[in-house]
Amino acid sequence: MEYHHKRLFSPVFILILVIIAAGLSQGLLLPVLSIFMEERGISSSVNGLHAAALYIGSFGMSLVAVKVLERIGFKKLILGGMVLVMVALPLFPLISNLEVWFILRLLVGIGDNALHFASQLWMMLITPPNQRGRNISIYGMSYGIGFSIGPLAIRLLPYGQLVPFLLLAILFALVALLVYLQMPDTMPDKLDEGKGKASGSRKTLRIYRLAWFALIPSVLYGYMEAAMNSNFPIYGLRTGLTAGEIATLLPFFGIGGLILQLPLGYLSDRYGRKIILMIAGSLGGLLFLIVPLIGSDYFGLLVIFMLTGGLVGSFFSLGLAYAADILPRHLLPTANVIASIHFNIGSIAGPNLGGAAMHFGSAGLLFVILGLFYLTFSVAGLLFRPEAGNKS
Repeated sequence: MEYHHKRLFSPVFILILVIIAAGLSQGLLLPVLSIFMEERGISSSVNGLHAAALYIGSFGMSLVAVKVLERIGFKKLILGGMVLVMVALPLFPLISNLEVWFILRLLVGIGDNALHFASQLWMMLITPPNQRGRNISIYGMSYGIGFSIGPLAIRLLPYGQLVPFLLLAILFALVALLVYLQMPDTMPDKLDEGKGKASGSRKTLRIYRLAWFALIPSVLYGYMEAAMNSNFPIYGLRTGLTAGEIATLLPFFGIGGLILQLPLGYLSDRYGRKIILMIAGSLGGLLFLIVPLIGSDYFGLLVIFMLTGGLVGSFFSLGLAYAADILPRHLLPTANVIASIHFNIGSIAGPNLGGAAMHFGSAGLLFVILGLFYLTFSVAGLLFRPEAGNKS
């Protein structure tokens, strides 16, 4: 039923608040729980496996997101996701059982993916074509703002382990109330205009054939984001950084992404997405390889994180924009779902591979693996040739 209260805020503004809250939840949860588990003497490999639960939940939700959205609509899907996250967050510091934490992380992953998918697609549909590029950049920056602020909650832990989780749950409740009161109860029309042209499997194969290079950035972004937030706190503690220094270093990775998000988008409009992705990936990969050489030098890490975050922090949105450049319009919704699945695969692999590398090798392997992945991606760009005439 449509709520007829006069709207004080634009739908785009409210969706931006939703995505900031989603960024906050992930930016807070991963590093804080990693520190909790490291202080309890739990190995980095188990810590990484446990952190992947959030992305397993997100992955599962991405498989059914389109069908759920078609059944209940944008508003209810966003509200359902927010309620799941809001209820789960305060339970983490109240329950110390690792099995229960695993289940709670699954629920947060499901909730985050639901509100992410619905808000991103809803914003695309309500934005005029001539403002779409700008709004996608603002959307990505909004998530980056939340994700960058999240780790600062580590500094609230001295006041009680419950404090940061409770404050975030209250924020989610306020944003959810705003969604409930101010957003229209909109149902999607057709999420795929080309539904009758090909089966799901044929459509997916065609997307991979035409745009495989444009879909790799979503995997890399998920891997990088999860590895940094889950594994870097462990890396930092083992190399001599304090929890406070870790809390202030992580946001600089996101700050770099915020600073360069719009410039990279502008450059990709002017010179092409592919070349900008390759340049950013190669420079970011080289900077990752330098991190182990810096050790625990706080200011050295701060500069490297800002530069690296600026270069690779836009990979997800730039990859989607490149896919939109080279794919027929009717394939874009399916490509969006594939990118979301890729993001979750990378996010699941990140904490596990990074944690195992630090457990069986050395702490510095965390960044060596990251650097090699980005350099390999840039080299792969030399092999990719978009097909002419595929926009029909």
